[in-house]
Amino acid sequence: MKIEYLSSQQNPKIKLIQELYHSKGRKKHGLFVAEGIKEISMAYLSDYKLHYLFINDHFLQKKDFRSFPFKDELFYQINTKLFSKISYREDTEGIIAIFESRYRIFEDLTLSKLPFFIVLESVEKPGNLGAVIRTADAVKADAVVVCNPATDLFNPNVIRSSLGCIFTVPVVLTSNEEAIHWFCKHNINIYAAALQEAVYYYEVDFRQPTAIVFGTEAHGLSSFWRQQAHKIIKIPMLGKIDSLNVSNSVAVLSYEVVRQRMKILTS
Repeated sequence: MKIEYLSSQQNPKIKLIQELYHSKGRKKHGLFVAEGIKEISMAYLSDYKLHYLFINDHFLQKKDFRSFPFKDELFYQINTKLFSKISYREDTEGIIAIFESRYRIFEDLTLSKLPFFIVLESVEKPGNLGAVIRTADAVKADAVVVCNPATDLFNPNVIRSSLGCIFTVPVVLTSNEEAIHWFCKHNINIYAAALQEAVYYYEVDFRQPTAIVFGTEAHGLSSFWRQQAHKIIKIPMLGKIDSLNVSNSVAVLSYEVVRQRMKILTS
């Protein structure tokens, strides 16, 4: 285990961390910050290229490095006071890493025997995107497809709310038009989650290649997807509001896909 001590807030590596907490900095350098043992380990084991590892004094005192996958990497030790100034989360477990950004395209995907895609159109809130990616991991979706993205994939809140699943679940950033073309080429049935002219989701047969498309938090799904969909589906809303948070909607519909496919998936 190799350790180098950093003490100055003016150190270029320290300044880089702070710069990468902003979308402009991530885009400029092609790098992002991950915090926490689980998230960093998942990124590392998913072959994201590691640039720097930073730890604080408490981390060295409490953690057993034998359980970590990055034993031979160089660690930069920072005193706890300075570490607290450069960390984004309140509880980073005393470890921060900088990785190289990596983006997937449709051609990178390996399809399962019964593909399932979660599609988000112009998702705006990083926390919602992260929660959707976490659900995608739970239901073993083939990919999350983000069309016309309105938030940065490596925003710290995406990483945090996904619990590191952003590193294990394929996420494709694309346009509406490219997504439609790819789904049609691969005979994927498209279902649009919306209220207008919709059937209840449990009336639909999802035991076939499926993509379910969800709209923005503020404006819902665009007419583009409603016109392209094989069917428009909805969730029963029995109270005074007419929609759920997008991440909750994704969870409800995704588990209906799983429920219908359980016998096929376990056979």
